Amino acid sequence: MAYIGVDLHTNSFTICRRETDGSETFQTFHLSAQALERFCQSLDADDELAVEATGNTAWFCGEVEPCVGRIVVVNPRQFKVIRTSVKKTDRNDARALAFFLSKDMLPETRLKSTQESELASLTRTRDMLVKQRTMLLNGIHAMFVRHGMKLKKEGLSSKKRLRDLDLSRFTPLEQVELAALRDQALGLTETLSRLDKAIEEAASAMKGFEGLTSIKGIGARSAAVLLAGIGRVEDFSDADKLAAYVGIVPKVSNSNETEHHGRITKRGNKLMRTTLVQCTLIAIRYSGYLNSHYRRIKERRGAGKAIIATARKLLKIIYDTLKNGWVFDDFVEFKIKQNQCHAVENILNCPV
Repeated sequence: MAYIGVDLHTNSFTICRRETDGSETFQTFHLSAQALERFCQSLDADDELAVEATGNTAWFCGEVEPCVGRIVVVNPRQFKVIRTSVKKTDRNDARALAFFLSKDMLPETRLKSTQESELASLTRTRDMLVKQRTMLLNGIHAMFVRHGMKLKKEGLSSKKRLRDLDLSRFTPLEQVELAALRDQALGLTETLSRLDKAIEEAASAMKGFEGLTSIKGIGARSAAVLLAGIGRVEDFSDADKLAAYVGIVPKVSNSNETEHHGRITKRGNKLMRTTLVQCTLIAIRYSGYLNSHYRRIKERRGAGKAIIATARKLLKIIYDTLKNGWVFDDFVEFKIKQNQCHAVENILNCPV
């Protein structure tokens, strides 16, 4: 048995093979099919391998996984803290991975399935394009305002109103600019429609989709973001671990007998965190339980902290829904289909 650290790049990878007696050997391979096959042939079934999470890590692990006993994918941000004093070279990076793997001290991260990774990438692309379209529409709005013309931003979301914009009162150069902004915005609107359809189709085939969309406030696209971001809910022992993964838990500073709770950590998937808050803003309109929790916190600590606290409460419901395979028949009354839970008037009487 050996512990193998892999410093992976886009065109090559360097390995450090650390034997149980502490001896080390190094080798560099080109990232090609032939070289990868040669590397796999040098592995034993009980070897353990560690590699940092990068763009091509999932593919690399998929190729190597049948040849080793265990693969550890390392969180590069946390591992950087461990080896700050080590000179950064490919050999030293591979050696550090192999050494800490042998001590079982590596900060492990999670690899998602191909389906989850593809859906997550698609939702990120959609979010990027939405922001680009918003910038284009803001540009159009700013030009109208500059000429003292009133134009509601909400109206620009309509394709018909966007096409029917009166550009005649602008100079020839401004008309060219406005036409370019309008055409690009219309093109992005069409693209986003296709992405929305693909996202909803892919998400609807995933386990837990029906349960999430039965929660008032979570639509098909939001469910797609949450399912792709969470991945295997079984990886989290409880809802608090999921909350920490999403980044909506407060920072804790503990010194001697003093403990201070600060702002939320904001670690993890920003799009998933934003989506969760947006879903919460809708859910509190319908759920008496979530609404009362929100208002109670708001009175003491303000609206900002109240919505984050309520989002964490909603995340607990999402966690239990995915963990138990629940589908709500009536989310407002917390009635669950298929006799999975008795109808209740208060969430505290149900294991949610």
